[in-house]
Amino acid sequence: MSLATMEPNPAWDATSHEDAVETLAALGDDTTIHVWGADWCGDCRAVLPDVAAALDAAGLRERVSHHAVDREKKGELVDEYGVEYIPTIVVEVGGEERARFVESEPVPAAVFLAEQLDDR
Repeated sequence: MSLATMEPNPAWDATSHEDAVETLAALGDDTTIHVWGADWCGDCRAVLPDVAAALDAAGLRERVSHHAVDREKKGELVDEYGVEYIPTIVVEVGGEERARFVESEPVPAAVFLAEQLDDR
């Protein structure tokens, strides 16, 4: 199931987040990005359109798996990945978790994920 909140924000400016886009774009073909969220969730509506725009700019949209979550935080792979809050974004490379964003951070989600990927 896709999430309407994963439609890219047309106003998002990739040049303002060039380093994050470059880090994401450098990920290999063995990358999968899991996104848990809900169209009813305010945090998801605030965060995910910018994430979708960043993933588009990095050429990664085809590697994204959307996982819709209901109001009881039930949904596909929720238990397997320990998802408690949404949005949750997990970047896996070669089947190994390399970065995770949960709900909110003081920097944009794409920047937060890229910083984790740069640290490894």
